[in-house]
Amino acid sequence: MARKPKLETVAKEAGVSVATASQVIRGTGRISEKTRKKVLEAAQKLHYVPDSRAASMRSGDNREIGFTIHQIANPFNAEVISGVSDLLENEGYLVSVLDSQDDPERQRRQLEAFIRSSRGGLLWVPAHDTPQSSIDLLRNHQMPTVTFLRREGTSDFDHVGILNTEATKTATTYLADLGHHNIAFLGGKADVDVRNQRIAGYKSVIAERNLGPEIIWDSADDKLAGLNAMMDLRLAHPEVTAIVCNGDQIALGACLALARNGEEPGKDVSIVGFDDIQDAAAATPPLTTMATSPYQLGRRLARALLERIRNPDSPIAISEISAKLVERETTGARSERVKKPR
Repeated sequence: MARKPKLETVAKEAGVSVATASQVIRGTGRISEKTRKKVLEAAQKLHYVPDSRAASMRSGDNREIGFTIHQIANPFNAEVISGVSDLLENEGYLVSVLDSQDDPERQRRQLEAFIRSSRGGLLWVPAHDTPQSSIDLLRNHQMPTVTFLRREGTSDFDHVGILNTEATKTATTYLADLGHHNIAFLGGKADVDVRNQRIAGYKSVIAERNLGPEIIWDSADDKLAGLNAMMDLRLAHPEVTAIVCNGDQIALGACLALARNGEEPGKDVSIVGFDDIQDAAAATPPLTTMATSPYQLGRRLARALLERIRNPDSPIAISEISAKLVERETTGARSERVKKPR
Protein backbone atom coordinates (compact mmCIF):
# COMPACT_ATOMS: atom_id res chain seq x y z
CA MET A 1 0.00 0.00 0.00
CA ALA A 2 1.34 3.42 -0.97
CA ARG A 3 2.27 5.71 1.90
CA LYS A 4 0.26 8.82 2.60
CA PRO A 5 2.09 11.78 0.97
CA LYS A 6 3.57 14.25 3.44
CA LEU A 7 4.67 17.85 3.10
CA GLU A 8 8.29 16.69 3.37
CA THR A 9 7.74 14.45 0.33
CA VAL A 10 6.30 17.35 -1.66
CA ALA A 11 9.25 19.57 -0.71
CA LYS A 12 11.74 16.89 -1.75
CA GLU A 13 9.94 16.34 -5.09
CA ALA A 14 9.93 20.10 -5.79
CA GLY A 15 13.53 20.57 -4.63
CA VAL A 16 12.65 23.17 -1.98
CA SER A 17 12.69 23.40 1.80
CA VAL A 18 9.76 22.18 3.88
CA ALA A 19 9.20 25.78 5.04
CA THR A 20 8.95 26.99 1.44
CA ALA A 21 6.57 24.17 0.49
CA SER A 22 4.43 25.00 3.52
CA GLN A 23 4.22 28.67 2.53
CA VAL A 24 3.15 27.77 -1.00
CA ILE A 25 0.46 25.36 0.20
CA ARG A 26 -0.88 27.93 2.70
CA GLY A 27 -0.64 30.80 0.22
CA THR A 28 1.68 32.86 2.42
CA GLY A 29 5.13 34.36 2.12
CA ARG A 30 6.98 35.92 -0.80
CA ILE A 31 7.50 33.03 -3.16
CA SER A 32 8.52 33.33 -6.80
CA GLU A 33 6.01 32.17 -9.40
CA LYS A 34 8.51 29.56 -10.64
CA THR A 35 8.92 28.04 -7.16
CA ARG A 36 5.21 28.19 -6.42
CA LYS A 37 4.48 26.34 -9.67
CA LYS A 38 7.04 23.61 -8.90
CA VAL A 39 5.55 23.00 -5.44
CA LEU A 40 1.96 22.90 -6.69
CA GLU A 41 2.87 20.53 -9.51
CA ALA A 42 4.67 18.26 -7.04
CA ALA A 43 1.65 18.31 -4.71
CA GLN A 44 -0.66 17.40 -7.58
CA LYS A 45 1.62 14.62 -8.80
CA LEU A 46 1.81 13.08 -5.32
CA HIS A 47 -1.92 13.64 -4.61
CA TYR A 48 -1.00 15.62 -1.51
CA VAL A 49 -3.84 17.06 0.59
CA PRO A 50 -2.97 19.34 3.53
CA ASP A 51 -4.01 18.18 7.00
CA SER A 52 -6.47 20.96 7.73
CA ARG A 53 -7.14 19.70 11.26
CA ALA A 54 -3.48 20.00 12.21
CA ALA A 55 -3.35 23.43 10.59
CA SER A 56 -6.44 24.56 12.48
CA MET A 57 -4.92 23.40 15.79
CA ARG A 58 -1.90 25.57 15.06
CA SER A 59 -3.85 28.62 13.91
CA GLY A 60 -7.05 28.26 15.94
CA ASP A 61 -9.02 28.69 12.71
CA ASN A 62 -11.15 25.65 11.84
CA ARG A 63 -12.72 25.81 8.39
CA GLU A 64 -15.20 23.00 8.95
CA ILE A 65 -18.82 23.70 9.91
CA GLY A 66 -21.34 21.26 11.39
CA PHE A 67 -25.04 21.38 10.49
CA THR A 68 -27.50 19.32 12.55
CA ILE A 69 -30.96 19.37 11.00
CA HIS A 70 -34.17 17.34 11.14
CA GLN A 71 -35.35 15.40 8.08
CA ILE A 72 -32.68 15.97 5.43
CA ALA A 73 -34.90 14.29 2.81
CA ASN A 74 -37.46 17.10 3.04
CA PRO A 75 -36.99 19.22 -0.13
CA PHE A 76 -37.22 22.42 1.93
CA ASN A 77 -34.23 21.31 4.01
CA ALA A 78 -32.36 20.18 0.90
CA GLU A 79 -32.74 23.65 -0.64
CA VAL A 80 -31.67 25.31 2.62
CA ILE A 81 -28.59 23.07 2.83
CA SER A 82 -27.72 23.96 -0.76
CA GLY A 83 -27.83 27.67 0.06
CA VAL A 84 -25.72 27.15 3.18
CA SER A 85 -23.05 25.05 1.49
CA ASP A 86 -22.79 27.26 -1.61
CA LEU A 87 -22.10 30.37 0.43
CA LEU A 88 -19.81 28.78 3.03
CA GLU A 89 -17.76 26.84 0.49
CA ASN A 90 -17.20 30.05 -1.45
CA GLU A 91 -15.81 31.43 1.81
CA GLY A 92 -13.44 28.48 2.18
CA TYR A 93 -15.49 26.39 4.62
CA LEU A 94 -16.55 22.74 4.40
CA VAL A 95 -20.04 21.86 5.66
CA SER A 96 -20.94 18.50 7.22
CA VAL A 97 -24.69 17.80 7.53
CA LEU A 98 -26.21 15.29 9.97
CA ASP A 99 -29.87 14.33 10.46
CA SER A 100 -30.99 14.26 14.10
CA GLN A 101 -34.35 12.76 13.08
CA ASP A 102 -35.79 14.97 15.84
CA ASP A 103 -34.26 12.61 18.41
CA PRO A 104 -32.58 14.39 21.37
CA GLU A 105 -30.25 11.47 22.12
CA ARG A 106 -29.13 11.12 18.51
CA GLN A 107 -28.70 14.90 18.42
CA ARG A 108 -26.51 14.79 21.55
CA ARG A 109 -24.16 12.29 19.92
CA GLN A 110 -23.90 14.53 16.85
CA LEU A 111 -23.18 17.64 18.91
CA GLU A 112 -20.48 15.81 20.86
CA ALA A 113 -18.93 14.58 17.61
CA PHE A 114 -18.77 18.12 16.24
CA ILE A 115 -17.17 19.34 19.46
CA ARG A 116 -14.60 16.51 19.47
CA SER A 117 -13.60 17.40 15.91
CA SER A 118 -13.30 21.08 16.91
CA ARG A 119 -15.69 22.39 14.27
CA GLY A 120 -15.39 26.09 13.56
CA GLY A 121 -19.12 26.64 14.02
CA LEU A 122 -22.52 24.99 14.23
CA LEU A 123 -25.84 25.44 12.45
CA TRP A 124 -28.57 23.77 14.46
CA VAL A 125 -32.26 22.91 14.25
CA PRO A 126 -32.89 21.86 17.88
CA ALA A 127 -34.70 18.54 18.24
CA HIS A 128 -38.08 18.44 19.95
CA ASP A 129 -37.58 18.27 23.76
CA THR A 130 -33.88 19.11 23.55
CA PRO A 131 -32.65 18.88 27.17
CA GLN A 132 -30.95 21.78 28.91
CA SER A 133 -27.79 19.67 29.18
CA SER A 134 -27.32 19.79 25.38
CA ILE A 135 -27.72 23.56 25.37
CA ASP A 136 -25.22 23.84 28.26
CA LEU A 137 -22.81 21.60 26.33
CA LEU A 138 -22.62 24.07 23.44
CA ARG A 139 -22.54 27.08 25.73
CA ASN A 140 -19.66 25.68 27.80
CA HIS A 141 -17.58 24.83 24.74
CA GLN A 142 -18.23 28.29 23.25
CA MET A 143 -18.72 26.98 19.74
CA PRO A 144 -20.13 29.70 17.43
CA THR A 145 -23.74 28.57 16.97
CA VAL A 146 -26.79 29.75 15.03
CA THR A 147 -30.13 28.04 15.58
CA PHE A 148 -32.49 27.65 12.64
CA LEU A 149 -36.32 27.60 12.60
CA ARG A 150 -36.69 26.44 16.21
CA ARG A 151 -35.48 28.51 19.14
CA GLU A 152 -37.04 26.87 22.21
CA GLY A 153 -34.72 27.37 25.19
CA THR A 154 -31.75 28.48 23.08
CA SER A 155 -31.81 32.24 23.62
CA ASP A 156 -28.02 32.31 24.14
CA PHE A 157 -27.46 31.73 20.41
CA ASP A 158 -28.05 33.70 17.23
CA HIS A 159 -31.17 32.64 15.36
CA VAL A 160 -32.55 32.64 11.83
CA GLY A 161 -36.21 31.79 11.38
CA ILE A 162 -39.58 32.62 9.86
CA LEU A 163 -42.43 34.82 11.08
CA ASN A 164 -44.74 31.84 11.23
CA THR A 165 -47.78 33.42 12.89
CA GLU A 166 -47.79 36.28 10.41
CA ALA A 167 -47.54 33.83 7.50
CA THR A 168 -50.51 31.64 8.42
CA LYS A 169 -52.58 34.72 9.27
CA THR A 170 -51.93 35.89 5.71
CA ALA A 171 -52.83 32.47 4.26
CA THR A 172 -56.01 32.09 6.30
CA THR A 173 -57.13 35.67 5.62
CA TYR A 174 -56.59 35.09 1.90
CA LEU A 175 -58.84 32.01 1.98
CA ALA A 176 -61.48 33.82 4.02
CA ASP A 177 -61.46 36.68 1.49
CA LEU A 178 -62.17 34.07 -1.21
CA GLY A 179 -65.38 33.25 0.63
CA HIS A 180 -64.29 30.16 2.55
CA HIS A 181 -65.87 29.67 5.97
CA ASN A 182 -64.78 26.14 6.86
CA ILE A 183 -60.99 26.23 6.84
CA ALA A 184 -58.77 23.54 8.38
CA PHE A 185 -55.11 23.48 9.37
CA LEU A 186 -53.32 20.35 8.15
CA GLY A 187 -49.91 19.05 9.12
CA GLY A 188 -47.32 18.58 11.79
CA LYS A 189 -47.46 16.54 14.97
CA ALA A 190 -44.86 17.80 17.41
CA ASP A 191 -45.58 20.38 20.08
CA VAL A 192 -42.87 22.76 18.84
CA ASP A 193 -42.81 26.53 18.52
CA VAL A 194 -42.84 26.58 14.72
CA ARG A 195 -46.04 24.56 14.40
CA ASN A 196 -47.65 26.24 17.40
CA GLN A 197 -46.97 29.67 15.90
CA ARG A 198 -48.48 28.62 12.57
CA ILE A 199 -51.57 27.23 14.30
CA ALA A 200 -51.85 30.45 16.33
CA GLY A 201 -51.93 32.53 13.13
CA TYR A 202 -54.62 30.29 11.68
CA LYS A 203 -56.68 30.37 14.90
CA SER A 204 -56.52 34.15 15.18
CA VAL A 205 -58.17 34.65 11.78
CA ILE A 206 -60.82 31.99 12.45
CA ALA A 207 -61.75 33.90 15.62
CA GLU A 208 -61.51 37.41 14.16
CA ARG A 209 -63.61 36.56 11.09
CA ASN A 210 -66.10 34.44 13.07
CA LEU A 211 -65.54 31.50 10.73
CA GLY A 212 -66.44 27.84 11.17
CA PRO A 213 -64.96 25.78 14.02
CA GLU A 214 -61.20 25.33 14.24
CA ILE A 215 -60.08 22.05 12.69
CA ILE A 216 -56.44 21.10 13.33
CA TRP A 217 -55.48 17.82 11.70
CA ASP A 218 -52.16 16.12 12.51
CA SER A 219 -49.87 14.67 9.86
CA ALA A 220 -46.21 13.85 9.46
CA ASP A 221 -44.46 16.39 7.25
CA ASP A 222 -44.17 14.37 4.04
CA LYS A 223 -46.19 13.86 0.88
CA LEU A 224 -47.52 10.37 1.59
CA ALA A 225 -48.58 11.32 5.10
CA GLY A 226 -50.27 14.42 3.70
CA LEU A 227 -52.18 12.28 1.21
CA ASN A 228 -53.43 9.87 3.88
CA ALA A 229 -54.25 12.62 6.36
CA MET A 230 -56.23 14.51 3.73
CA MET A 231 -58.24 11.40 2.86
CA ASP A 232 -59.17 11.02 6.53
CA LEU A 233 -59.92 14.72 6.90
CA ARG A 234 -62.28 14.72 3.93
CA LEU A 235 -64.20 11.77 5.39
CA ALA A 236 -64.46 13.36 8.82
CA HIS A 237 -65.14 16.92 7.65
CA PRO A 238 -66.66 17.04 4.15
CA GLU A 239 -67.81 20.60 4.89
CA VAL A 240 -64.22 21.89 4.74
CA THR A 241 -63.54 23.87 1.56
CA ALA A 242 -60.06 25.24 2.28
CA ILE A 243 -56.84 24.02 3.91
CA VAL A 244 -53.83 25.84 5.34
CA CYS A 245 -50.90 23.39 5.36
CA ASN A 246 -47.86 23.20 7.61
CA GLY A 247 -45.58 22.62 4.60
CA ASP A 248 -45.56 22.16 0.84
CA GLN A 249 -44.96 18.41 1.03
CA ILE A 250 -48.18 17.97 3.02
CA ALA A 251 -50.02 20.30 0.65
CA LEU A 252 -48.86 18.35 -2.40
CA GLY A 253 -49.98 15.12 -0.77
CA ALA A 254 -53.36 16.71 0.01
CA CYS A 255 -53.75 17.66 -3.65
CA LEU A 256 -53.09 14.05 -4.66
CA ALA A 257 -55.75 12.91 -2.19
CA LEU A 258 -58.29 15.25 -3.78
CA ALA A 259 -57.47 13.88 -7.21
CA ARG A 260 -58.01 10.32 -5.95
CA ASN A 261 -61.39 11.41 -4.66
CA GLY A 262 -62.34 12.87 -8.03
CA GLU A 263 -62.04 16.41 -6.67
CA GLU A 264 -60.04 19.37 -8.00
CA PRO A 265 -57.68 21.52 -5.94
CA GLY A 266 -58.69 25.14 -6.31
CA LYS A 267 -62.25 24.26 -7.30
CA ASP A 268 -63.64 21.77 -4.80
CA VAL A 269 -61.11 22.49 -2.06
CA SER A 270 -58.54 25.29 -1.91
CA ILE A 271 -55.08 24.44 -0.58
CA VAL A 272 -52.26 26.71 0.56
CA GLY A 273 -48.79 25.27 1.21
CA PHE A 274 -45.85 26.68 3.12
CA ASP A 275 -42.22 27.10 1.90
CA ASP A 276 -42.40 27.32 -1.93
CA ILE A 277 -40.04 24.45 -2.67
CA GLN A 278 -39.28 23.90 -6.37
CA ASP A 279 -41.92 21.17 -6.62
CA ALA A 280 -44.62 23.69 -5.66
CA ALA A 281 -44.35 25.54 -8.97
CA ALA A 282 -43.80 22.33 -10.97
CA ALA A 283 -46.82 20.48 -9.54
CA THR A 284 -50.04 19.82 -11.45
CA PRO A 285 -51.80 22.03 -10.62
CA PRO A 286 -49.15 24.50 -9.42
CA LEU A 287 -49.41 25.03 -5.65
CA THR A 288 -50.43 28.27 -3.97
CA THR A 289 -48.03 28.68 -1.05
CA MET A 290 -46.40 30.95 1.50
CA ALA A 291 -42.95 31.41 -0.01
CA THR A 292 -39.86 31.50 2.22
CA SER A 293 -37.22 31.14 -0.56
CA PRO A 294 -35.41 28.24 1.18
CA TYR A 295 -32.20 28.55 -0.86
CA GLN A 296 -31.87 32.24 0.04
CA LEU A 297 -32.84 31.42 3.62
CA GLY A 298 -29.90 29.01 3.72
CA ARG A 299 -27.56 31.73 2.52
CA ARG A 300 -28.90 34.06 5.21
CA LEU A 301 -28.24 31.35 7.80
CA ALA A 302 -24.68 30.90 6.57
CA ARG A 303 -24.03 34.65 6.69
CA ALA A 304 -25.29 34.77 10.28
CA LEU A 305 -22.76 32.12 11.30
CA LEU A 306 -19.91 33.87 9.51
CA GLU A 307 -20.80 37.08 11.32
CA ARG A 308 -20.70 35.24 14.67
CA ILE A 309 -17.34 33.62 13.85
CA ARG A 310 -15.82 36.95 12.82
CA ASN A 311 -17.35 38.93 15.69
CA PRO A 312 -17.61 36.52 18.63
CA ASP A 313 -18.39 39.26 21.17
CA SER A 314 -21.23 40.93 19.26
CA PRO A 315 -24.77 40.93 20.76
CA ILE A 316 -27.10 38.01 20.06
CA ALA A 317 -28.76 38.52 16.66
CA ILE A 318 -32.22 37.30 15.66
CA SER A 319 -33.29 37.34 12.01
CA GLU A 320 -36.83 36.27 11.10
CA ILE A 321 -38.15 36.63 7.57
CA SER A 322 -41.69 37.24 6.36
CA ALA A 323 -43.21 34.64 4.04
CA LYS A 324 -44.83 35.92 0.85
CA LEU A 325 -48.11 34.62 -0.56
CA VAL A 326 -47.62 33.18 -4.05
CA GLU A 327 -50.98 32.60 -5.74
CA ARG A 328 -51.17 29.69 -8.17
CA GLU A 329 -53.90 27.24 -9.16
CA THR A 330 -54.75 25.31 -5.98
CA THR A 331 -56.88 28.12 -4.56
CA GLY A 332 -60.06 29.79 -5.73
CA ALA A 333 -63.40 31.18 -4.61
CA ARG A 334 -65.54 28.89 -2.48
CA SER A 335 -67.63 26.66 -4.68
CA GLU A 336 -71.36 26.47 -4.04
CA ARG A 337 -71.37 22.82 -4.99
CA VAL A 338 -70.81 20.39 -2.16
CA LYS A 339 -69.07 17.28 -3.40
CA LYS A 340 -68.80 14.44 -0.94
CA PRO A 341 -65.52 12.53 -1.10
CA ARG A 342 -65.60 8.95 -2.31
